Amino acid sequence: MLKRRAFIASTAAVPLTAFIPPAWAATPRDTVVFASQIDDIVTCDPGEAYEITAQIFLSSVYDRLMRYEAEDMTKLVGGVAESWTVSPDAKTFTFKLRPNQKFESGAPVTAEDMAFSLQRVVIMNKTPAFLFTQLGWNKDNARSLIKALDPQTLEFKVTEDFAPTLVLNLMATVAASVVEKKVAMANEANGDLGNAWLKTRSATSGPYKLLSWKANEAVTMEANPGYHLGAPKTRRVVLRHVPEPASQMLQLEKGDIDIALSLQPDQFKSLAGNKDVRAESFPYSGTWYIGLNMGDERLKNVKVRQALKYLVDYHGMANTFLKGRFNVHQTFLPLGLFSAISYDPYKFDPAKAKALLAEAGYPNGFELRLSSANISPQIDIAQSVQQTMGQGGIKVNIFAADQKQIVSEFRARKHSATVISWTPDYLDPHTNASTFAFNDNDGDDAPHPLAWRCHYFDPAVNARTMAAVKEIDPEKRKAMYAELQKIVTDEGPYILMFQPANQVAARANVTGYSPGIVEDLYFFRTITKS
Repeated sequence: MLKRRAFIASTAAVPLTAFIPPAWAATPRDTVVFASQIDDIVTCDPGEAYEITAQIFLSSVYDRLMRYEAEDMTKLVGGVAESWTVSPDAKTFTFKLRPNQKFESGAPVTAEDMAFSLQRVVIMNKTPAFLFTQLGWNKDNARSLIKALDPQTLEFKVTEDFAPTLVLNLMATVAASVVEKKVAMANEANGDLGNAWLKTRSATSGPYKLLSWKANEAVTMEANPGYHLGAPKTRRVVLRHVPEPASQMLQLEKGDIDIALSLQPDQFKSLAGNKDVRAESFPYSGTWYIGLNMGDERLKNVKVRQALKYLVDYHGMANTFLKGRFNVHQTFLPLGLFSAISYDPYKFDPAKAKALLAEAGYPNGFELRLSSANISPQIDIAQSVQQTMGQGGIKVNIFAADQKQIVSEFRARKHSATVISWTPDYLDPHTNASTFAFNDNDGDDAPHPLAWRCHYFDPAVNARTMAAVKEIDPEKRKAMYAELQKIVTDEGPYILMFQPANQVAARANVTGYSPGIVEDLYFFRTITKS
């Protein structure tokens, strides 16, 4: 999830400097300036974008069929849609659109625009297409399965057996944004459905319209006063590319920026006494864990895996060098996702670990290779685990390398144990269950979910995963995922450790910034500046 590129303009090219406060000047009262590393941007087309920064700002540019809103990020509501119904067999979904919605061009938002927007994601087949192709949509059937019944009514059919909550959550992703069909098709080139044009422009009905994007420099947005929830509280938002955390902190202290997104723990500590700056921490949806390769004969034994889980000092790390950044959480579903549970059965207990190792036939322990990226906090976690596992008779040898090498080794199943993390693709439990729990083919040429990478192949767990994703009743589905989480925590090849927090530093006069648990739930429209 990281890339990007190029220049963005509205209909007429406007100099970027007209919208970016100079580095030596205080930011204007009607403008909020963020500092972050934004060089991952490669496109502003919501049907193509899948990188972190694009997800962050496009969620404030485009409205989607369904949404989670800043006022209650736990409740799925309509975005472009005002209401919806689902057929008894959960195969046909019908949406009534909100009346009087308008694009930035002034044209009304219609069901034909929404149908076109969903179709084009599948037909273009860019990175986000997998979100919708799992519903049985493809470039050959998308136009027949996704239709406008009338100007205000959208209907689509899915061919797979999925819970309605999963389908509706997919409609709340950035990929389900509505773009104006007439504008996109007027700028079509070589059958690209307007993709090249929309890489650097918007055709939106969302809270902000895109004014400009200049690669490795800035993204600038301006409020859309006609947004259906009302005009955003801040007229203009700028995301400035400031990759160095030290530079972000200096600019924040001087007032050159309003919000810094990438400060390090030591910098947050140094800001503690600054009355002009406020630091906040928000839950994030990541999962930090150690992946254990069950291709290793020793790690095939569930008692060995459980012993290793008792040789990690989860709370010791969370209360010291990870304090404020991570919370102990030992299931594959982060808190905040539907059906996630608080289940933390493991604590540092060398005596219990030694007893399990003896029962498994390893009374004297063994050596274990632990791979880790050579950056903080991964290497810090690895060093802590090395020390605590040693107390249980496990001699840990750390293999440290750059992140790319560690990930490549993990994806190739050449690791023994790896410190690594995961973030969900959408806000439904299947997004994580399908990778942590499900692996129906452990062959070398099979698809590569996390379970496959760790040689975790359990037909009973596979069956539970598929039953849960098909369950129509929400309460039954919730209970099924609760049970599945416990099984994977206790039996699976993962030492599930932490859920991270999102730390943000802002000027004291800036309030209302609400980053959610995933990147496409970062809200700009609620920001105010006194």
